[in-house]
Amino acid sequence: MERYRNYSRHLQAKFGEKVYKLPVNLPGTCPNRDGTVGRGGCIFCDEAGAGFECLPSSLAVEDQIKTNQAFFRRRFNAHKFIVYFQAFTNTYLPLELFCNYMEAAATQPDIVGLSISTRPDCINEAYLDVLSQWQEQGLNINVELGLQTVNYHTLWEINRGHTLAEYIDAVWRLKRRGFEVCTHIILNLPGDDLVDVIENAKILSALEIDYVKLHSLYIVKGTELGRRFERGEINLISLPEYVDRVVAFLEYLRPETVIQRLVGKGPQGEMYFCNWNTSWWKIKQMIEERLEALDTWQGKKCDYLNGKAVRRFLD
Repeated sequence: MERYRNYSRHLQAKFGEKVYKLPVNLPGTCPNRDGTVGRGGCIFCDEAGAGFECLPSSLAVEDQIKTNQAFFRRRFNAHKFIVYFQAFTNTYLPLELFCNYMEAAATQPDIVGLSISTRPDCINEAYLDVLSQWQEQGLNINVELGLQTVNYHTLWEINRGHTLAEYIDAVWRLKRRGFEVCTHIILNLPGDDLVDVIENAKILSALEIDYVKLHSLYIVKGTELGRRFERGEINLISLPEYVDRVVAFLEYLRPETVIQRLVGKGPQGEMYFCNWNTSWWKIKQMIEERLEALDTWQGKKCDYLNGKAVRRFLD
């Protein structure tokens, strides 16, 4: 029994064979760093953003794609690829430059899709027009939104620079275009509890989010979160509690949403905390074993949509 919707199997069914994501690193920044909406970025974010596994942004988009394609072809005999613009905020660019980057990626051989990682407050119709042009030519368009939590108090505390409203607006704009939406969630943010974990799942389900990436909080030295950790201001939950939070999240998440990731890898470098000093695959295994032990699965408790309170009149 498959207890959650697996991403790699989903891609294989969607495209007819295994598909590989090619990370591409663009030169840029974030409106939460340069003063547009804030300074310093999110309290957990280091200077590399989320692109610590990417090739350097000094390389042209075409060169990054060709280098990564050669690696995947050689190692896995890969034939189809999704270009993944991963680090920082990839729609926070002058429109013409954004057009050029998308064209450089979309016109490479064997590309079946574009995946663009960005912030909810950086979704604008003009940029979506650009992506629509490539969608009309047959490319699959997927936009990843960093939300982290639906708790607006926690969003303020971690200095996200936006609230839940911007996220909802971004999702509806993307959905109207027929784009797929992936949402990033951190299930062990300081201040969030099990109620927030379940509400995360409920909001994402109500909005019919296509994909979810879960990851635990990591603490990098030199970040604001790291300084708070040094001062003893951060309380972290245990690994078993994190596993239970993931299980609860999955139970309340609609069964159609695909799980791209159950736990993430932290960046290389000086860390105060990352995944309880446990390998990501071991944590993934613990989550899967917990689902099995409880005989539970994704969507088991997703019974709250479509007017639950009036169903008794329809029986």
